[in-house]
Amino acid sequence: MAAPNIVNVSLINANSNNMTLSTTSEIGLLSNPASSGKVYKVNTIMVANRETNANAVTVTVNVYTGAALTGSGFPIAQAISVPGNASLIIIDKSTSFYLEENESIGIKSGTSNGLASLISWEEIS
Repeated sequence: MAAPNIVNVSLINANSNNMTLSTTSEIGLLSNPASSGKVYKVNTIMVANRETNANAVTVTVNVYTGAALTGSGFPIAQAISVPGNASLIIIDKSTSFYLEENESIGIKSGTSNGLASLISWEEIS
């Protein structure tokens, strides 16, 4: 099943997750497994600069054609500088999108422990 018919949904669950980006390697932010029978509506992705010295930190966010950061990655935010003591809204309700089965989102910080992220999404089936 590629994506459920969202006109006749049986369930919509609200979800959110936050984490400190503790490495400069890309981290899985959200993954919709193959054959989940669900589509995720991504409503918000935000990052906050945690640097105590107020240095800017870059952030990159990619959407992948496979679950768990597999397949091809396509940037939705590419090396954007987040100023010290500031937050950046990458996705909000006006730019929300659907993450179908077997797709995922990865996030990468330019500095270990420099950013914290928040993602909110609706799980629709």
